[in-house]
Amino acid sequence: MRIQLCEHFDYKKLLRFVFPSVAMMVFGSIYGIVDGLFVSNIVGKTPFAALNLIYPFIAVLSAFGFMIGAGGNAIVSKTLGEGEKEKANQYFSMLIYVSIVLGIIIAVLGIATVRPVSILLGAEGEEMIENCVIYGSIIFAGIPFFMLQNAFQIFFITAERPNYGFYVTVIAGCGNMVLDWLFMAVFEWGIAGAALATIASQFIGALIPTVYFLRKHNSSLLHLGKGPFVWKVFWKTCTNGSSEFVSNVSGSIVAMLYNFQLMRFAGEDGVAAYGVLLYANWIFIAILFGYSTGAAPIIGYHYGAQNHDELKNLFKKSMVIMGICGATLCGLTIIFTDPLSGIFVGYDPVLFDITKRAVLISAFSFLFVGFNIFASSFFTALNNGLVSAVVAFLRTVVFQVATVIILPEIWGIDGIWWSVVASELLSLLVASGCLIKYKNKYHYA
Repeated sequence: MRIQLCEHFDYKKLLRFVFPSVAMMVFGSIYGIVDGLFVSNIVGKTPFAALNLIYPFIAVLSAFGFMIGAGGNAIVSKTLGEGEKEKANQYFSMLIYVSIVLGIIIAVLGIATVRPVSILLGAEGEEMIENCVIYGSIIFAGIPFFMLQNAFQIFFITAERPNYGFYVTVIAGCGNMVLDWLFMAVFEWGIAGAALATIASQFIGALIPTVYFLRKHNSSLLHLGKGPFVWKVFWKTCTNGSSEFVSNVSGSIVAMLYNFQLMRFAGEDGVAAYGVLLYANWIFIAILFGYSTGAAPIIGYHYGAQNHDELKNLFKKSMVIMGICGATLCGLTIIFTDPLSGIFVGYDPVLFDITKRAVLISAFSFLFVGFNIFASSFFTALNNGLVSAVVAFLRTVVFQVATVIILPEIWGIDGIWWSVVASELLSLLVASGCLIKYKNKYHYA
């Protein structure tokens, strides 16, 4: 039976509703990791380091897609909660068209600047620079598809069709995995094959939802049709989604700083180890992001309907779920440190030891990160983009930059790994303060 946004949610119903979003995020992370896995084991350590070096720049420019998706979702779900279904569909359509235009602009900009940016980020030697340019140029060509895919994944939840978003992700992800093997292991196209497989899967992930939402008789809450540009809505989308934009941009900038510090303390091996750490974290953090993304439309709907009792119910249950998930993920990461590291770099004993140490230390960040992610998403759903952005900015920029600069001077390379934990702990203090400050204004506690 289909679960509707307007319903009361107990734990079972809440977990059932967000499960497709969680599965979608996890599967999306896994198929994103496949690129790195194939590149590291088939193409080699240098191309793998090049991929990790240029990827933060790609993520900076593609962050606009997350901003439109998350910020627009808050507006559309709130408008649905207010009973304005036709207006919600107009906003939805407008935001999809804006995503396409922005995607094309970003693709041109990225391709034009990928070489100088690669050198600026510290790519050394002709082989590493060329690998950065090849991978980056191809990936940027597919940015319009990537932005659409991410926007549609969020809007599927608002449309009360979270399962469809999961199905599309599985289809696109399986396509990526098969093409990775075909292009790199069979055709031997190297790092270019990894990039081509990625944009092919993104094209699939954008095409299927486009066709679905264009159908006049689809049974969801949202339909793609006429969407005249409304500046006020676009601006509100940007402010609502500013935390997601800040999180992605700042996270990428911080990743560049991490790579710089790692090149200084451990060279190419350090950058490769950090890449494995990010991949391992993506899998587990995807669970927390998936929950927050899946719950956001429900929160936005009941906020729009001024149903304070249900907001309290959703907030309380979400806090419990984040706590349990964080403790569980911390334990699992500690238990599976060796296999997680070995999958990527088991062929190099020195690199394996560096990577294992990084994964083990960073595992403790999971005790805090779930609360921080949910707090930012929660304020976005309440259409308070400013507070959401502050929480995200402090978490992903200020605290991470400060700790990754200071702690390595005290503990060397271990300080880089401990900075991940320290920044999340500091962020938890800020997120808790914001949640306490605004509880009476929004009546969620």
